[in-house]
Amino acid sequence: MGQGPSTSALQQCIQGVANNRANFAAFAGSPLYQIQWVKPYNLDVPVEPAAVVRPETAQDISDIIKCANANGVKVQAKSGGHSYQNYGAGGSDGAVAIDMVNFQKFSMDTKTWYATIGAGNRLGEVDKKMHAQGGRAMAHGVCPGVGLGGHATIGGLGPMSRMWGSALDHIVEVEVVTADGKIQRASATQNEDLFWALRGSASGFGVITEFVVRTHPEPANVVQYEYTIKLGKQADVAPLYSKWQALMADPKLDRRFGSMFIMFPLGAIITGTFYGTQEEFLTTGIPNALPQDGNGHLVINDWLGGLAHDAEKEALYLSGLAMPFVSRSLAFKRQDLLGPEKIKDIFNWVDTQKKGTLLWFIIFDAAGGAIEDVPQNATAFAHRDKVMYYQSYGIGLPVTKTTKDFITGFHDQVVQKAGPGTWGTYPGYVNNALVNQQKQYWDSNLPALEQIKARWDPKDLFHNPGSVRPAKN
Repeated sequence: MGQGPSTSALQQCIQGVANNRANFAAFAGSPLYQIQWVKPYNLDVPVEPAAVVRPETAQDISDIIKCANANGVKVQAKSGGHSYQNYGAGGSDGAVAIDMVNFQKFSMDTKTWYATIGAGNRLGEVDKKMHAQGGRAMAHGVCPGVGLGGHATIGGLGPMSRMWGSALDHIVEVEVVTADGKIQRASATQNEDLFWALRGSASGFGVITEFVVRTHPEPANVVQYEYTIKLGKQADVAPLYSKWQALMADPKLDRRFGSMFIMFPLGAIITGTFYGTQEEFLTTGIPNALPQDGNGHLVINDWLGGLAHDAEKEALYLSGLAMPFVSRSLAFKRQDLLGPEKIKDIFNWVDTQKKGTLLWFIIFDAAGGAIEDVPQNATAFAHRDKVMYYQSYGIGLPVTKTTKDFITGFHDQVVQKAGPGTWGTYPGYVNNALVNQQKQYWDSNLPALEQIKARWDPKDLFHNPGSVRPAKN
């Protein structure tokens, strides 16, 4: 959006909502705008919002949405700001970005054990607050700096998801501001169609201000496994990956166990988290299927210690710091998983390629379990039948064409080997290079989402390059 009269009118409108409050809003072209206000996560994806606003109440958000409507400007909410394509800042120039940093509410109902959580809370803070108010927990990813608002509305996958389901499976009610500026509640009994869409595709349907979520008692014990392979050649790692994949694909695999296989320049790492005692872990038989020589070790933790350990390992690969990177991903049904010969071919291919960076890694992450228990059409999240994801990252200062070609080439190799039926990926691993993003993110749920979008946001106010579009009736 240019700097013409509509921009001036938008600024005046938002400044009217601010009513002289300091640190309420900043506008394109203001000093230190990118660093202090936009705060892009992927520095390889430039984006310039028309405004970044930090509201304090749901009414503020309502008023901001009315300003955007009046000036024909798109809106996106940002919680933690970890979108791979900077969708919280709009994903393309000219949007109003609503930064939820001031929405830090937290309370626990000790009768129902439902927690009410502001959308600006980061996962690490949610864990601490739940621990302090009754020793409770919920499923989510491992990066403590990720914001609940985006994470829990797009899926929210992590090591405890095989046991408890995704983060969005824990949501029982939300407060949301819709495209008409109304502050509403949505649940299984109120605004049911909107509630269905918000659990998996919220960026196209509204700005959630708070969540009510069900919680679990914290597991008393956590066992964490780690095995490092430093061989220098991925071809030598391929047989180990095949063995790990077979374990993860077993429908009878104990749901208390989650695991990742991570390829990196000098070899690979297998990580695993088991929610139970060491004796229980040994009883499952899982350790017998994992490498057991001197390169592996177990760490025994309590719940918070286990979360800290996971966060520490995650930070070794993709930290919370802004950086330029390129990423691709794919979701696998059980029948999509590659056989040993195709795995060997792909790992051999990796050895032959120029990478353009020493900072690259490819993560294979087990899914399934409790996530599969929920019908595919129960929420907007469509990947209930997936048992594994891969996600790749190439980091550079800047990201070179060589690195982009490697990351894209790996994806093409996997898709080619997996076959034409392999389709779709987790919308949290957002990727602008996907053909038909919406179909790949929401699969068979997309037509229903488009109809609900037409009902609640027919002018597509809540918009980013990958969000759901309204049906053309």
